[in-house]
Amino acid sequence: MKERVQILNNIEIAQKIKRIAFQIYESNIDEEEIVLAGIARKGFKFAKRIQEELEKISPFKIVLCEVHVNKKSPRNKVTTSILSEDYSHKSIILIDDVLNSGTTLIYGVRHFLDVPLKQFKTAVLVDRNHKKYPVKADFKGISLSTSLNEMVRVTFEKGDDRAELI
Repeated sequence: MKERVQILNNIEIAQKIKRIAFQIYESNIDEEEIVLAGIARKGFKFAKRIQEELEKISPFKIVLCEVHVNKKSPRNKVTTSILSEDYSHKSIILIDDVLNSGTTLIYGVRHFLDVPLKQFKTAVLVDRNHKKYPVKADFKGISLSTSLNEMVRVTFEKGDDRAELI
């Protein structure tokens, strides 16, 4: 069995979320409304945590959107929990837990390019630096150089958030 190495603990993840929330606020200071679009499951949980922090520090309205990308077949249709009219001409931040090859993020980005946007940014908790696609994280918790054999697992459980290298 592979050994697990903790990369980030609950307190460190909370600090990263708070810092990312401030960075998002600073880059959207003149906005009245922003959209946090979290990639389904863990990216969406991460987006909810960022939303909680942003609500403490910012005056703008925050719309939460869940983005469904088939990670095994990312070329399949990408869907969102809100209509395109709800994010048209808005500032969007696409959020995921881990940026590995960039496949999930690039197909998520592609979906939003069909609609006119004010601004588009990306946020991840862990950036692994193994990109196949020219996508980058505008806001990231940590950059981590790992081997291709290793895997990063992020767990979001209230009071026990953690990121581990497996």
